[in-house]
Amino acid sequence: MVELTSQEVNAIWVEAEQRCPPAVSIDRLETIRTMPSQLGSGYNRDMELCPGLELSIFNETYYEDLTYRGREHLHLVQFMVHLSGVVDSGDFLYQDATQSYIGGSGIQPAVTNFHPANQPEVGVNIHLEPHLFSQLFAMPDGELPSELHPLMRGDDSQRVFSPRVTGAMRSVVQQIINCPFLGITKRLYLQGKVFELMALQLDGMLSHEATPSSDSLKADTIARIHYAAEILRSHLENPPSQTELAQRVGVSDRTLRRGFQAVFQTTVLGYLTEQRLRWAEQLLRQGYTVAEVVHRCGYSNQGHFAAAFKRKFGITPKQCAMGHKLARL
Repeated sequence: MVELTSQEVNAIWVEAEQRCPPAVSIDRLETIRTMPSQLGSGYNRDMELCPGLELSIFNETYYEDLTYRGREHLHLVQFMVHLSGVVDSGDFLYQDATQSYIGGSGIQPAVTNFHPANQPEVGVNIHLEPHLFSQLFAMPDGELPSELHPLMRGDDSQRVFSPRVTGAMRSVVQQIINCPFLGITKRLYLQGKVFELMALQLDGMLSHEATPSSDSLKADTIARIHYAAEILRSHLENPPSQTELAQRVGVSDRTLRRGFQAVFQTTVLGYLTEQRLRWAEQLLRQGYTVAEVVHRCGYSNQGHFAAAFKRKFGITPKQCAMGHKLARL
């Protein structure tokens, strides 16, 4: 697994673009960026459809499992739909071909994202300036409907939603990717399709689909989820991928993900991280060095491990090794 900060990922993209500058589409509407070869293969097609509204069409495949941590930042309003691929952000969010993403404006925390290897991520990503979102959805009196207030958080912590991906959404995404027009007609066509996709996602968000509870799962499925958790606890140093884990316990990727959320109230990655950190704390108490613990717990970067450990327990690994009590569990 490769572990990078978002700053490091951005630096890799900048260096790659210096060697191979982005291309521009024939109608000069799109900027096409090739994925850096040291990360994987694919591209991003970025375009501004009007002031304050940007669209990105992505098709990326990572060569190795990639985990990177972003910085806390002021977030725009965002809509994203995957046709394929996975982005696992632990307790924050999970995206795949069945679960889309709506992120409101406001302060986004420093989120850690996991991208599994050799799974093409294909889809569209839409960003809106908050003032444009307000203009688009304001009532005749100029006020934003109350049900959309959660997407306008100003300087407060943003809220995120994960509407189910429908056949209608997939169809619109395909139409965006395969737009048959050029120039001004292309811009108008894509504006309409982007607004259509936003409407479909907002409809899903406002339907308030409940997160499954363990009561809604069959006893056999719950048993398989507990077996999957046991496998992770037994292979903390070199755990199977989510797809491999699902195959080993005899469920689909989607059932595994939903099962972990229902049974453990966290994602597969969130559960694995929790167990690794608890094991690390035990090893440090037993006299292992920080470097040894980093290696045994499957981390590739000591700094990333130390930061995760302190977020979890409120003390550093070195303080733990010295016998300090945990500030929090």
